Amino acid sequence: MSVLGGYLDPLELVRLPALMALTRGRAELVVGLVDGPVALNHPDLEAGNLQTVPGTAGTCDDLASASCRHGTFVAGILAARRGAHAPAIAPDCTLLVRPIFLETTPVGELPSTTPGELAEAIVDCVDAGAQILNLSAALTGWSFGIDRELGEALEYTVGRGVLMIAAAGNQAAMAGSAIIRHPWVIPAVAYTRTGRPIAQSNLGRSIGIGGLGGPGEDVVSLTPDGEPSVFAGTSIAAPFVTGAAALLWSLFPAAGVAEVKSALLSPHVGRRRTVTPPLLDAWGASEVLSAGRARRAVP
Repeated sequence: MSVLGGYLDPLELVRLPALMALTRGRAELVVGLVDGPVALNHPDLEAGNLQTVPGTAGTCDDLASASCRHGTFVAGILAARRGAHAPAIAPDCTLLVRPIFLETTPVGELPSTTPGELAEAIVDCVDAGAQILNLSAALTGWSFGIDRELGEALEYTVGRGVLMIAAAGNQAAMAGSAIIRHPWVIPAVAYTRTGRPIAQSNLGRSIGIGGLGGPGEDVVSLTPDGEPSVFAGTSIAAPFVTGAAALLWSLFPAAGVAEVKSALLSPHVGRRRTVTPPLLDAWGASEVLSAGRARRAVP
């Protein structure tokens, strides 16, 4: 276990290293990244496993834009080559990039989108073959109500058996959007390296019941200019949960989507009494899946 000054390495915090030692993912497992554009030619990204949704420009025009930096950072958590300055959780899975953020977003601001644009991006990823969706987006022009088109897109993921992990948000609110409240979605809350939720993470009943915590403080990953950088927040925590789901499904390819989701959540079944979700336990989830498969194999 990597500990520095009492602080856990982000991967160790959620028990990912042992799972990462067993698998790098499978190319047949497609992870949809609904985020900013990605610097697809970054030397530390596994370029052979990067794809863009047909009809979209997945790469960056402005390497200095906040959207490009955000998308590339999250892509590094999921798909950087092992040994890079990034978590590099599932580099052998196919990462399907569906840019949604404008590159005109000022640096320092969280890139945002509208419900209609987000709904279109979700459907695009599902139609392009994504089996898991990672969503780290703030919504503009929309309060905590529900949008019909977005609601239909979420139901589309249910019908197609696509697992969605979404950032819970960084408004320090006791609330959540229709995305976070949807029972199919796994909301991700950011945790510090000492294992506590960061102050700005949104919390709430649906988040506590169906969500998970992920590393969201002092996480190092890739930036378009080639230098590693540090980000924080729930949008950084989400890909740790997504990456764990991708590794689990790669290791147990015969598992159904509900089985994978249940394994992610079930190590903490007895703790769902608060508005704060427990930390992801990636190795615990693999043990749950392994035990379940073993039980079914017994005549």
